[in-house]
Amino acid sequence: MNKVFLILAVLGVAAGVFVVFNNQSDSDETSVVAAAKSIYEFKMKDIDGNDVKLKKYKGDVLLVVNTASECGYTPQYEGLQAIFDKYKGRGFNVLGFPANNFGGQEPGTEKEIKEFCTLKYKVTFPMFAKISVKGEDQHPLYSYLTSKATNPQFAGDIKWNFNKFLIGRDGKILARFESKDKPESETITKAIEAAL
Repeated sequence: MNKVFLILAVLGVAAGVFVVFNNQSDSDETSVVAAAKSIYEFKMKDIDGNDVKLKKYKGDVLLVVNTASECGYTPQYEGLQAIFDKYKGRGFNVLGFPANNFGGQEPGTEKEIKEFCTLKYKVTFPMFAKISVKGEDQHPLYSYLTSKATNPQFAGDIKWNFNKFLIGRDGKILARFESKDKPESETITKAIEAAL
């Protein structure tokens, strides 16, 4: 009887520690998002699994895009690559974040996504590991980009693949574009040129 009680007590303490640890982790993540003054405060995994601090891009104008390989908007990879090629010499970067939030249109692994982007669209701009851009498992970067507290002017849920955020050289959000807005459109290129 004493052994059973002891085992139950140990399991109870372990469960309590687990809950405290998880709550601590969630609250730390929330506080990072709330305290973030720019996207430079986030660390991401690139498509090859390497840690990348976004402060690496400090001083660049960025177009941050949630991508998918099996979407009607997937051909926008061509436009993203075209504007990357056109402006990269002037301090511009496109950052692609694959996400499977909409219609299961990004089912692949990072290796499959990288191969698809490289072979089909000749993508050379930075691509990152697959993340969630909305919902309960939303990545903190996208919490920052879409929250009214951190982005009152351009806040709101991501509605579909290929939403775009234009980030200024100071890491702050300058504009937001919907999926239907082609990367090489006059609206987006004018905004990029104004930011450069």
